[in-house]
Amino acid sequence: MTKADIVNEISKNTGIEKVTVQKTVEAFMETVKGNLVKGKNVYLRGFGSFIVKKRAEKTARNISRNTTIIIPEHYIPSFKPSKSFVTKVKNNVK
Repeated sequence: MTKADIVNEISKNTGIEKVTVQKTVEAFMETVKGNLVKGKNVYLRGFGSFIVKKRAEKTARNISRNTTIIIPEHYIPSFKPSKSFVTKVKNNVK
């Protein structure tokens, strides 16, 4: 499902114009991204959490050059679904 599909589905279910729904969806995504960039997690009860995870420094190998490189400590965005969300998907997807 794409962002356009989500906008169409919300518009159809609520009767709100597609342009308004699209602006709302865009604003939601920008808010989530902005908070994650600031290091703040976003919690949506019953849906899940958008969190910032810390990855430790590690050693990796460049196999084409046969050299060792060090990947520094860094942060990545992550999504953790709620238990009720996971349960619904487990029980209904076949």
